[in-house]
Amino acid sequence: MQVFSVKVTGDYALFTRPEAKVERVSYPIITPSAARGVLEAILWKPEFRWEILQIEALKQPTFYSIVRNEVSTKATINKRTMENPEDYYTDKYRQLRHSLMLKDVAYIIKAKIHLQPHAKDPIEKYNAMFKRRLEKGQCFHRPYLGTRECAAEFSLPTEEDQTINWTENLGPMFFDFRYPEKGSVTIPYFFNAEVKNGIMKVPSYLYEEVYR
Repeated sequence: MQVFSVKVTGDYALFTRPEAKVERVSYPIITPSAARGVLEAILWKPEFRWEILQIEALKQPTFYSIVRNEVSTKATINKRTMENPEDYYTDKYRQLRHSLMLKDVAYIIKAKIHLQPHAKDPIEKYNAMFKRRLEKGQCFHRPYLGTRECAAEFSLPTEEDQTINWTENLGPMFFDFRYPEKGSVTIPYFFNAEVKNGIMKVPSYLYEEVYR
């Protein structure tokens, strides 16, 4: 099993807690699903899935409060609107929303590639592909930290990258969604997140639950 270490940095991040309802409040550290999204932005293939092993924090979490203009709905195009077109004015649907974001973040994501049953090529092929893309800074789309306006940079870690002195029980944290068969309800999974000496370990058994 080859374990990859990817350094991810960004000026801002927003890993929304679901209990915050309308106002967005970030977790103090990147969630496993957001970390998976970063890696999938670099390399994604239907023949494998990413499994996050642990996340290392390189900087203390610093929260940043911001108020943004958002819209409560979006313009839709369907048969009714095509027959009776209406003008869409954003001023009519504009709302002020508060967000408690993270500022100046840096993490090391440690993960592995898990082959799917229908994969025909060996895992070494995808390991080499990801390593090559990581070293060259290539990606399918720009990775982001929670929301698309929080763009992320990625690179290989260096010897200077050290985890911070941070130990805290974060309580329930969103892990990922389970997508059952078509027509079924999407099921969210959570786990009790705990940071010890700047490292948050991700329980591997949850991947078996999510992908079964």
